Amino acid sequence: MNYKITIYHMYPDAMNLYGDYGNILTLQKRCVWHGVDCKIVNISVGDKAHFEDCDLLFIGGGQDRGQKNIADDLVMRGHKIKEEIDKGMAALTICGGFQLFGKYFKMANGSTLEGIGVFDAWTEAGNKRLVGNIIVDCRKTSSDWVLKSRFQSDETLHTTLVGFENHSGRTYLGPNGKPLGTVIKGYGNVGDGTFEGAVYKNAFGTYLHGSLLPKNPWFADHLILAALKRRYDTHIDLKPLDDSLELEAHEFAKTRAYTAKTDTIK
Repeated sequence: MNYKITIYHMYPDAMNLYGDYGNILTLQKRCVWHGVDCKIVNISVGDKAHFEDCDLLFIGGGQDRGQKNIADDLVMRGHKIKEEIDKGMAALTICGGFQLFGKYFKMANGSTLEGIGVFDAWTEAGNKRLVGNIIVDCRKTSSDWVLKSRFQSDETLHTTLVGFENHSGRTYLGPNGKPLGTVIKGYGNVGDGTFEGAVYKNAFGTYLHGSLLPKNPWFADHLILAALKRRYDTHIDLKPLDDSLELEAHEFAKTRAYTAKTDTIK
Protein backbone atom coordinates (compact mmCIF):
# COMPACT_ATOMS: atom_id res chain seq x y z
CA MET A 1 0.00 0.00 0.00
CA ASN A 2 1.26 3.49 -0.87
CA TYR A 3 0.86 5.50 2.32
CA LYS A 4 0.57 9.27 2.31
CA ILE A 5 0.22 12.15 4.77
CA THR A 6 -0.54 15.86 4.49
CA ILE A 7 1.40 18.38 6.56
CA TYR A 8 0.16 21.94 7.08
CA HIS A 9 3.04 24.39 7.55
CA MET A 10 1.40 27.33 9.32
CA TYR A 11 2.68 30.85 8.64
CA PRO A 12 6.07 29.94 7.12
CA ASP A 13 6.59 33.57 6.12
CA ALA A 14 6.22 34.90 9.70
CA MET A 15 7.19 32.02 12.01
CA ASN A 16 10.57 30.60 10.99
CA LEU A 17 13.34 31.42 13.47
CA TYR A 18 16.63 29.60 14.13
CA GLY A 19 16.34 26.98 11.44
CA ASP A 20 12.80 25.83 12.21
CA TYR A 21 12.16 25.17 8.51
CA GLY A 22 14.61 22.28 8.91
CA ASN A 23 11.84 20.42 10.71
CA ILE A 24 9.72 20.44 7.56
CA LEU A 25 12.67 19.31 5.46
CA THR A 26 13.39 16.48 7.89
CA LEU A 27 9.80 15.25 7.83
CA GLN A 28 9.78 15.39 4.03
CA LYS A 29 13.03 13.48 3.66
CA ARG A 30 12.21 10.83 6.24
CA CYS A 31 8.86 10.25 4.61
CA VAL A 32 10.65 9.66 1.30
CA TRP A 33 13.03 7.20 2.97
CA HIS A 34 10.11 5.41 4.63
CA GLY A 35 8.18 5.22 1.36
CA VAL A 36 5.47 7.63 2.52
CA ASP A 37 4.11 10.27 0.14
CA CYS A 38 4.28 13.62 1.95
CA LYS A 39 2.31 16.66 0.81
CA ILE A 40 3.27 20.04 2.33
CA VAL A 41 0.62 22.79 2.33
CA ASN A 42 1.77 26.29 3.31
CA ILE A 43 -0.88 28.31 5.13
CA SER A 44 -0.41 32.08 5.52
CA VAL A 45 -2.69 34.70 7.06
CA GLY A 46 -6.01 34.73 5.20
CA ASP A 47 -5.44 31.49 3.28
CA LYS A 48 -8.18 28.88 3.15
CA ALA A 49 -7.41 25.79 5.22
CA HIS A 50 -9.26 22.51 5.58
CA PHE A 51 -7.85 21.08 8.81
CA GLU A 52 -9.91 17.91 8.45
CA ASP A 53 -7.52 17.07 5.59
CA CYS A 54 -4.40 17.74 7.69
CA ASP A 55 -2.55 14.85 9.36
CA LEU A 56 0.29 16.87 10.93
CA LEU A 57 0.38 20.61 11.64
CA PHE A 58 3.65 22.50 12.10
CA ILE A 59 4.23 26.06 13.30
CA GLY A 60 7.67 27.48 14.05
CA GLY A 61 8.99 30.27 16.23
CA GLY A 62 8.68 33.99 15.63
CA GLN A 63 9.55 37.29 17.21
CA ASP A 64 6.85 39.22 19.06
CA ARG A 65 6.08 41.14 15.86
CA GLY A 66 5.59 37.92 13.91
CA GLN A 67 3.34 36.53 16.62
CA LYS A 68 1.21 39.69 16.60
CA ASN A 69 0.89 39.47 12.82
CA ILE A 70 -0.57 35.97 12.90
CA ALA A 71 -2.33 35.84 16.30
CA ASP A 72 -5.78 37.00 15.17
CA ASP A 73 -5.76 34.67 12.19
CA LEU A 74 -4.70 31.74 14.36
CA VAL A 75 -7.39 32.47 16.96
CA MET A 76 -9.98 32.55 14.18
CA ARG A 77 -8.88 29.03 13.22
CA GLY A 78 -8.39 27.87 16.80
CA HIS A 79 -11.68 26.08 17.35
CA LYS A 80 -11.25 23.96 14.22
CA ILE A 81 -7.60 23.20 15.03
CA LYS A 82 -8.51 22.03 18.55
CA GLU A 83 -11.38 19.98 17.16
CA GLU A 84 -9.09 18.16 14.75
CA ILE A 85 -6.39 17.61 17.39
CA ASP A 86 -9.07 15.97 19.53
CA LYS A 87 -9.81 13.74 16.52
CA GLY A 88 -6.16 12.69 16.21
CA MET A 89 -4.40 15.36 14.15
CA ALA A 90 -0.75 15.63 15.20
CA ALA A 91 0.99 18.97 15.74
CA LEU A 92 4.51 20.26 16.42
CA THR A 93 4.72 23.83 17.70
CA ILE A 94 8.02 25.59 18.34
CA CYS A 95 8.72 28.57 20.63
CA GLY A 96 6.36 31.38 19.55
CA GLY A 97 4.05 28.81 17.99
CA PHE A 98 4.11 26.85 21.24
CA GLN A 99 3.20 30.01 23.18
CA LEU A 100 0.19 30.76 20.95
CA PHE A 101 -1.07 27.19 21.34
CA GLY A 102 -1.41 27.97 25.05
CA LYS A 103 -4.02 30.23 26.63
CA TYR A 104 -2.23 33.55 26.16
CA PHE A 105 1.13 35.32 25.89
CA LYS A 106 1.61 38.43 28.03
CA MET A 107 4.32 40.47 26.31
CA ALA A 108 6.93 42.76 27.87
CA ASN A 109 4.93 45.89 27.00
CA GLY A 110 1.98 44.59 29.03
CA SER A 111 -0.25 43.73 26.09
CA THR A 112 -1.62 40.22 25.77
CA LEU A 113 -1.92 37.98 22.74
CA GLU A 114 -4.75 35.50 22.96
CA GLY A 115 -3.83 31.86 22.31
CA ILE A 116 -5.99 28.99 21.15
CA GLY A 117 -5.77 26.93 24.34
CA VAL A 118 -4.62 23.58 22.99
CA PHE A 119 -2.21 23.36 25.93
CA ASP A 120 -3.18 24.14 29.52
CA ALA A 121 -0.37 26.68 29.64
CA TRP A 122 0.27 30.42 29.49
CA THR A 123 3.33 32.55 28.83
CA GLU A 124 4.59 35.76 30.41
CA ALA A 125 7.58 37.78 29.25
CA GLY A 126 10.69 37.57 31.44
CA ASN A 127 13.51 40.05 31.91
CA LYS A 128 16.29 37.68 30.87
CA ARG A 129 16.70 35.62 27.74
CA LEU A 130 17.23 31.91 28.27
CA VAL A 131 19.78 30.86 25.68
CA GLY A 132 21.77 27.68 25.27
CA ASN A 133 21.92 24.01 24.39
CA ILE A 134 19.40 21.81 26.17
CA ILE A 135 18.78 18.12 26.83
CA VAL A 136 15.31 16.85 27.69
CA ASP A 137 14.37 13.41 29.05
CA CYS A 138 10.89 12.51 27.79
CA ARG A 139 10.45 9.58 30.21
CA LYS A 140 10.51 11.50 33.47
CA THR A 141 7.25 13.41 33.25
CA SER A 142 3.64 13.07 34.21
CA SER A 143 2.91 12.34 30.55
CA ASP A 144 2.80 8.87 29.01
CA TRP A 145 3.18 9.90 25.39
CA VAL A 146 6.49 8.13 24.74
CA LEU A 147 5.77 4.71 23.29
CA LYS A 148 7.25 1.91 25.40
CA SER A 149 8.37 0.16 22.24
CA ARG A 150 10.85 3.00 21.78
CA PHE A 151 12.68 1.83 24.89
CA GLN A 152 13.60 -1.58 23.54
CA SER A 153 16.83 -0.64 21.78
CA ASP A 154 18.62 2.31 23.38
CA GLU A 155 16.63 4.43 25.80
CA THR A 156 19.16 7.27 25.82
CA LEU A 157 18.84 7.71 22.05
CA HIS A 158 15.11 7.12 21.75
CA THR A 159 13.72 9.06 24.69
CA THR A 160 15.92 12.16 24.90
CA LEU A 161 15.63 15.34 22.85
CA VAL A 162 18.43 17.82 22.18
CA GLY A 163 18.12 21.34 20.84
CA PHE A 164 18.89 25.01 21.32
CA GLU A 165 16.61 27.28 23.34
CA ASN A 166 16.45 31.05 22.95
CA HIS A 167 13.41 32.62 24.61
CA SER A 168 12.53 35.31 27.11
CA GLY A 169 8.98 34.04 27.66
CA ARG A 170 8.23 31.91 30.70
CA THR A 171 5.63 29.25 29.99
CA TYR A 172 3.70 27.94 32.99
CA LEU A 173 1.70 24.71 32.94
CA GLY A 174 -1.77 24.61 34.48
CA PRO A 175 -3.19 21.73 36.54
CA ASN A 176 -4.05 19.79 33.39
CA GLY A 177 -0.84 20.69 31.58
CA LYS A 178 1.60 17.89 30.79
CA PRO A 179 5.24 18.62 29.94
CA LEU A 180 7.08 17.26 26.94
CA GLY A 181 9.92 16.20 29.21
CA THR A 182 12.16 16.90 32.18
CA VAL A 183 15.25 19.06 31.69
CA ILE A 184 18.55 17.22 32.11
CA LYS A 185 20.61 20.27 31.20
CA GLY A 186 19.31 23.70 30.25
CA TYR A 187 16.65 26.19 31.28
CA GLY A 188 13.28 24.80 30.21
CA ASN A 189 9.88 26.46 30.26
CA VAL A 190 10.41 28.92 33.12
CA GLY A 191 14.19 28.91 33.49
CA ASP A 192 14.41 26.72 36.58
CA GLY A 193 15.69 23.60 34.83
CA THR A 194 12.62 21.47 35.60
CA PHE A 195 10.06 20.90 32.83
CA GLU A 196 10.24 21.62 29.09
CA GLY A 197 7.44 21.93 26.57
CA ALA A 198 3.89 20.63 26.69
CA VAL A 199 1.86 17.71 25.35
CA TYR A 200 -1.83 17.33 24.60
CA LYS A 201 -2.87 14.15 22.79
CA ASN A 202 -0.65 14.17 19.65
CA ALA A 203 0.13 17.91 19.87
CA PHE A 204 3.59 18.88 21.11
CA GLY A 205 4.96 22.25 22.12
CA THR A 206 8.62 23.00 22.79
CA TYR A 207 11.25 25.73 22.92
CA LEU A 208 13.82 23.54 21.16
CA HIS A 209 15.18 25.17 18.01
CA GLY A 210 18.22 24.21 16.08
CA SER A 211 16.31 22.74 14.19
CA LEU A 212 14.80 20.08 16.43
CA LEU A 213 14.04 17.07 14.24
CA PRO A 214 17.31 16.47 12.33
CA LYS A 215 19.11 15.65 15.60
CA ASN A 216 16.18 13.72 17.04
CA PRO A 217 15.17 11.22 14.35
CA TRP A 218 13.10 9.06 16.71
CA PHE A 219 10.84 12.04 17.43
CA ALA A 220 10.48 12.83 13.72
CA ASP A 221 9.35 9.25 13.16
CA HIS A 222 6.99 9.48 16.13
CA LEU A 223 5.28 12.42 14.44
CA ILE A 224 5.10 10.60 11.10
CA LEU A 225 3.58 7.56 12.82
CA ALA A 226 1.02 9.79 14.56
CA ALA A 227 0.14 11.37 11.21
CA LEU A 228 -0.28 7.95 9.60
CA LYS A 229 -2.48 6.83 12.50
CA ARG A 230 -4.60 9.94 11.98
CA ARG A 231 -5.12 9.19 8.29
CA TYR A 232 -5.52 5.41 8.35
CA ASP A 233 -6.83 4.87 11.90
CA THR A 234 -4.40 2.03 12.52
CA HIS A 235 -0.82 1.60 13.66
CA ILE A 236 1.61 1.35 10.76
CA ASP A 237 5.15 0.06 11.27
CA LEU A 238 8.02 1.96 9.68
CA LYS A 239 11.20 0.14 8.76
CA PRO A 240 14.25 1.31 10.75
CA LEU A 241 16.54 3.71 8.90
CA ASP A 242 20.30 4.10 9.14
CA ASP A 243 20.38 7.07 11.52
CA SER A 244 24.07 6.85 12.38
CA LEU A 245 24.78 10.40 11.17
CA GLU A 246 21.73 11.85 12.91
CA LEU A 247 22.59 10.09 16.17
CA GLU A 248 26.17 11.34 15.94
CA ALA A 249 24.76 14.87 15.74
CA HIS A 250 22.49 14.06 18.70
CA GLU A 251 25.46 12.95 20.83
CA PHE A 252 27.52 15.98 19.80
CA ALA A 253 24.69 18.29 20.85
CA LYS A 254 24.49 16.50 24.21
CA THR A 255 28.22 17.00 24.73
CA ARG A 256 27.91 20.72 24.00
CA ALA A 257 25.04 21.02 26.46
CA TYR A 258 26.87 19.16 29.24
CA THR A 259 29.98 21.30 28.88
CA ALA A 260 28.08 24.62 28.84
CA LYS A 261 27.38 26.65 31.95
CA THR A 262 23.68 27.15 32.71
CA ASP A 263 22.54 29.46 35.52
CA THR A 264 18.95 28.52 36.25
CA ILE A 265 16.52 31.24 37.20
CA LYS A 266 15.15 30.81 40.71
